[in-house]
Amino acid sequence: MELLQLQYFLKVARLEHMTEAARTLHVTQSSLSKTIQRLEEDVGVPLFDRTGRKLRLNEFGSKFLPRVERALFELEQGKQELRDLFNLEHEVLELVVTTASTLPHILRELRSKHPHIQFHVQMLTTEEAAVLLNRGEVDFCLSSPPIHRDDIDYEIVHVAPILVAVPQGHRLAGRSSVSLIEIQEEEFVGVKRGYHTRDLVDAVCETVGFAPKYVYEGNEPARVNALVEAGIGIGFIPGTAVNPREHIHYLRVEGHELVMEIALWWKHGRYISRAAQQFREVVEQYFNSLSSEGH
Repeated sequence: MELLQLQYFLKVARLEHMTEAARTLHVTQSSLSKTIQRLEEDVGVPLFDRTGRKLRLNEFGSKFLPRVERALFELEQGKQELRDLFNLEHEVLELVVTTASTLPHILRELRSKHPHIQFHVQMLTTEEAAVLLNRGEVDFCLSSPPIHRDDIDYEIVHVAPILVAVPQGHRLAGRSSVSLIEIQEEEFVGVKRGYHTRDLVDAVCETVGFAPKYVYEGNEPARVNALVEAGIGIGFIPGTAVNPREHIHYLRVEGHELVMEIALWWKHGRYISRAAQQFREVVEQYFNSLSSEGH
């Protein structure tokens, strides 16, 4: 059994399409097919059910896949550890975020303190981030809320209040806090269902007897601030997304603890490279400074 066979198997298993896998691996389809066949001969059983160019993992392949993933993950971790031991620079720090309001500040701090660290960031859903973490394809995910899985560890780095944002000139703009009952007749702008902040707010509003009337629902949390500022509606905004330059007034919610937990996730058992550890320290220091300012 060869390392190349396992790498090819992993790609075909994930794509379940020989042509696409060959294109991604930059090899010919016939070469890829022969490599997979040799692997099946080595293990003594077929790993795929075949229908033309489409393949589907069979029972044997499904059992074999997680072991191959773990084996290749451990080898990659070993390579990274050796790079650190011999003081070789980390190629690229792979990061995922599911909420981006604090990301520019964190990356600016990282560039300022560790200019040698290169990074690549993707914004994904919670489910997509968990898949990449489990595969060992990313170093960290910065997300809200934390995820509770045996294969993923996390650290809560910040707890931010969720505030009611109203435009300047609004009837509540002179207040420092508001009850949910007082805003039940308002029109709201916000993100779509499925975003943690939206689902949390809707659930809390339901406990006091109303469902917010949304006149705008989107996929870009940053756009909500602009819509509030334009007077389209009021919104629920995490404290981390407050922008003092905008003409928006923010109020605390009375009688309910509406907060957003921000967490840093990583794969359980993953080797934390020197660059990844430096990124983690930057994240912790940034959110510690936010907490200090809040007090």
